[in-house]
Amino acid sequence: MHSDRPGSDVVVCGPASWNHVVRVAELPAPRPHMVLADGDVETVGGTSAGKALHLVDLGRSVTLHTVLGGDVHAERIRAALTAADVPLRVCRVPGASERHLNLMDPHGGRLSIYLDVPEVPDRGLPDGGCPDPGLREQLAGARAVVLDLSEHSRDLIDGVRQTGVPIWTDLHDYDGSSEFHRPFIDAASYVFMNADGLDDPFAFMHTLVADGADLAVCTLGAQGAVAVDDRHEVHRVPAAPVAEVVDTNGAGDAFMAGFLHAHLSGSSTPQALRAGAQQAVRALTTVHLSPLLDKESSRLGEGYLGHA
Repeated sequence: MHSDRPGSDVVVCGPASWNHVVRVAELPAPRPHMVLADGDVETVGGTSAGKALHLVDLGRSVTLHTVLGGDVHAERIRAALTAADVPLRVCRVPGASERHLNLMDPHGGRLSIYLDVPEVPDRGLPDGGCPDPGLREQLAGARAVVLDLSEHSRDLIDGVRQTGVPIWTDLHDYDGSSEFHRPFIDAASYVFMNADGLDDPFAFMHTLVADGADLAVCTLGAQGAVAVDDRHEVHRVPAAPVAEVVDTNGAGDAFMAGFLHAHLSGSSTPQALRAGAQQAVRALTTVHLSPLLDKESSRLGEGYLGHA
């Protein structure tokens, strides 16, 4: 385990990956055929990497806690994030780092194929149940911890809860029944999601608050976002205008980062929703997760960021 710096306002725990993003006119039908790509790029991916990048973009003190393998892709991920000034705490495991092949259509549709998933780190639980006792030291001064969906983050839940630091989580396209998500739901005070997997996201959000969450937020793509607070009051915000959508990867992570940053700065829920919508635009205007990676695509060269 290696840390670049001690202590941060926000600690983000979860995936950082190496992605090959391929743009196509439409997502392929389930039959044998040939498709010509409209373009492609290799770049950093991962929901936690996206949140950390956007928090850095906003000037928030943050550390990304992630799992990387022992392959060349681990070095590409580390080098790109370090060059973008994202402080890292890396748990090294043998074998492959996380990799995806993402097929993207012009309307934001995505087919994500997992090429590699890193091994789960050693599940030995020293220091009162936390697999990484050094994480407790980092959380001592933190104001929020984001636990993103991953096996490693799930192993951290009990130890993080003992610190008393407010837990934020992102359920993405949760379908309302997946057992993997349940420990994250039970632990989090602030729950984010999108509406893709739920028939009635509003009912689910009210249930989350009734069960003890301080806030539930659901992003609705071009329709904006909605939040339910601890008084069951509903707040809505439209999507922020964007001149041209280059790529939708990471927009939800940017939204959550913008909201979190505004919340920690003392903003009300409606103000934080608007801040999230504005930050999402930053992700929509780049082929990377964040514009912070744009400058690195030329500086780091082929094999790190850029067209494959």
